[in-house]
Amino acid sequence: MPKERKEHVFVVDDDPEMRELLRNHLANEGFRTSLFASAPEALAALSGGAESGGDVDMVLTDLRMTQMDGMEFLRRMRSQWPEIPVIVITAFGSIDTAIEAMRGGAYHYVVKPLKLAETSVLIERGLERRRITRDNELLRREMRESWKLENIVGKSPPMRAIFELVQRVAESHANVLISGESGTGKELMARAIHARGPRANGPFVAVNCTAIPEVLLEAELFGPTPEAFGAPSPKKRGLLVEAQGGTLFLSEIGDMSPALQAKLVRVVEEMQGPEKGQAAGVRFMASTHKDLKTAIHEGRFREDLFYRLSVIPLSVPALREREEDIPLLAEHFLRKYAAANGRSVKGFTKEAMQKLVRLRWDGNVRELETFVERMVVLSRAPLIEAADVEGPEVAGVDQLFRASIRDFPTVSQLEERYIRVILDKTGGHKEKAAQILGINRRTLYRKEREYGWVAEEPGNDDVV
Repeated sequence: MPKERKEHVFVVDDDPEMRELLRNHLANEGFRTSLFASAPEALAALSGGAESGGDVDMVLTDLRMTQMDGMEFLRRMRSQWPEIPVIVITAFGSIDTAIEAMRGGAYHYVVKPLKLAETSVLIERGLERRRITRDNELLRREMRESWKLENIVGKSPPMRAIFELVQRVAESHANVLISGESGTGKELMARAIHARGPRANGPFVAVNCTAIPEVLLEAELFGPTPEAFGAPSPKKRGLLVEAQGGTLFLSEIGDMSPALQAKLVRVVEEMQGPEKGQAAGVRFMASTHKDLKTAIHEGRFREDLFYRLSVIPLSVPALREREEDIPLLAEHFLRKYAAANGRSVKGFTKEAMQKLVRLRWDGNVRELETFVERMVVLSRAPLIEAADVEGPEVAGVDQLFRASIRDFPTVSQLEERYIRVILDKTGGHKEKAAQILGINRRTLYRKEREYGWVAEEPGNDDVV
């Protein structure tokens, strides 16, 4: 009795014997099937012209058919239903054509006479890819609905807490100091606060205190002449004037010189004093990747400026502290850069995503974004594979440990995971792995058998 399944397979072939063969085989495997003698009939069903259209999980099609050949059918499929995997059926002498079909978007091909067991394996793999694509789309939909604030993405507890704080902070005129490592999205956070606040219709003016030399930064902020603040020169207005009624964002304020800090303290006080009125002044937001309290203690940052700017302190966590957000961010960036570059990449395989999460992201979200953009541009397949994920070194011990205990494993499960990591690190070299683990090779082989990694114990000690 075949197991019942929900997957629906289209079989497109003008050979009635082949259609019947595949129908019987797929029925024995538990699949629902629809048979079509021509490609136009299948396209009509896919378009809703038949009751069977709309829930198709896989298509098997012959390459040589009358009315419309398999290559043209494949092109139509790729343009209208790129998420449905297509396996092409070809004669032995047409393998070059089958390879061409794969370059055109087919998932795989099988050669006549069919080996039904091999065909079943390919179908299972194609359906798994289909499930991944659907899961990715569901993830993207949920992300758009629930896990996004402006251009900030996250569902981890630290990011949810930040989203809630941003909502409350945005409603005020209070100054905000945003701290966090480079690449964590501090400016995005500032823009989100501005966009949701009472100054949303005013300008958001950003200046990088690190990128501009001190003399030029002073001119940028205050204008090239002393009257720039009160009665600005018509030729060049300072950014403090440009930001009137809006927000001035000072990126990496910790790199500002002490002399310029002294001038800024006075301006912050004057532009937000009661005689100016909150609406007429400027809301100050600043960011830093440095420990400003240490800088104050060492005399490198003014204490009065710190407290003027940090009315609302906000700390953005590093990516290693919010690993569960990596899949959301990766999907967000994939969709963004696939659209920007005209690519048909739909998502990541399960293995690729697992590998992404394990990598070390010293550059945080900015590094992840660049990494995903590169993979999207270079990819030639609908899904990013694990082999495509080549980049930063595997995460450090602290991150590895957090990932290993996230689901509260038993001691036995934790041991299994650790042994697997050491074997991966040593490239499968048993002797080196046993030395690191502090056990002999026989014990390591016994552990591998217990975990089902090897079939039987080797017959001598020469195997390494």
